[in-house]
Amino acid sequence: MENKQCPACGQLFQPRPQTPHQSYCSAIGCQRQRKKQWQRNKLQNDPDYLDNQNRAQQAWIDRNPDYWRQYRKSHPKYVERNRALQRGRNRQATTRSIAKRDASIPVNSVPPGIYQLSRKSDDPIAKMDVWIVEITVHACVCSGSVKIAKR
Repeated sequence: MENKQCPACGQLFQPRPQTPHQSYCSAIGCQRQRKKQWQRNKLQNDPDYLDNQNRAQQAWIDRNPDYWRQYRKSHPKYVERNRALQRGRNRQATTRSIAKRDASIPVNSVPPGIYQLSRKSDDPIAKMDVWIVEITVHACVCSGSVKIAKR
């Protein structure tokens, strides 16, 4: 049997006789990378596998609802590192706004009218599906009676 080159580490190896189509060498790191690649491919191409993984993850979350709270409590260095990294990301994004999901409603409401919403920034720091938009007034003051054409 001829030697093959491992796509993970680049080393030549001889496939095991039991697995003639072996493409990764037997090193632990290379086998982890092979499994990771297999799982990534499976998640993209097999909806049943994806659904099963999502249900298994949700079941674990249901069994361990306070896991991350307890982890952060018992690992203060982890918490401080994450906060420092977030502060750094915020400093780099000084021109962008930071939006929160529970943002308060402004006191001055926008008057009724026709508006155009356009995306203000391509890469804002925002939670969930928040858009930062610029509102431009397109309506004029209408007279008391509006005539509507009939077909």
